[in-house]
Amino acid sequence: MSNIRLKLGNCIELLRELPEGSVNQIFADPPYNLSGKGFQTVKSGKMVDCNKGEWDVIEDIHEFNETWIRECIRVLSDDGTIWISGTLHNHPSVGVTLKKLGLWIVNDVIWFKRNAAPLLSKTRLAPSTELIWIASKSKKYFFDYDTAKMINGGKQMRNLWQINAQRHLTKHPTEKPEILLERIVMLGSKEGDTVLDPFMGSGTTGVVAKRLKRNFIGIEISPEYHEMAQNRINGIKTNGKAVYSDKLLKNNEQLKMFLEEKAEYVN
Repeated sequence: MSNIRLKLGNCIELLRELPEGSVNQIFADPPYNLSGKGFQTVKSGKMVDCNKGEWDVIEDIHEFNETWIRECIRVLSDDGTIWISGTLHNHPSVGVTLKKLGLWIVNDVIWFKRNAAPLLSKTRLAPSTELIWIASKSKKYFFDYDTAKMINGGKQMRNLWQINAQRHLTKHPTEKPEILLERIVMLGSKEGDTVLDPFMGSGTTGVVAKRLKRNFIGIEISPEYHEMAQNRINGIKTNGKAVYSDKLLKNNEQLKMFLEEKAEYVN
């Protein structure tokens, strides 16, 4: 049974309570700093000021990124990886920070949303991608290449992932699709490993980690979203075995067999 620990509060403060090298994989979807005056978004077909919440207003985004990433690296195991999601508004800062802290850049994954929402403005291209940095402490890190290849139909997986945007299951404004996190957790950890999400939001990473028989530590600063994540994760039933999504296994008998054999080997 997975060990699930959900913490309410500032991730920088709570990360300092975790032992050094105690987690195997980190997925982080940090604030993109897109809220406040001067930032706009579309709601009900109209342009409005973007206001995701106070958690998305950062005075010094570069200092903020360096502080939380430094603490994440401290708690990451020597063979673990950190995956950081973002857009062009925050990602350059994250990339510079990873290099400054001396990390090994494994990949930059481009998540391409084929069904991304159209853009009302006629002054730029319609955004349809997000970026995911993958980094480690050294060149010796865990990466499940065989599973990645099987998910990709027996071919080497590339860093362009075509995964449709999904209808949100909660009202959290930056909720990620479970199928995206499923792939990330499967490639970056093993059953029984501990996965950390320092910006847990509505709990997607925890839901997936629990389904895939990983331990999970989630940190969330908003009491509303913390409760939402807690209820969502507690509602997941696994019956003692890894549970994969229908979207992953659909029409792929070879992948089903591969995962079943792998589970028997692990157990």
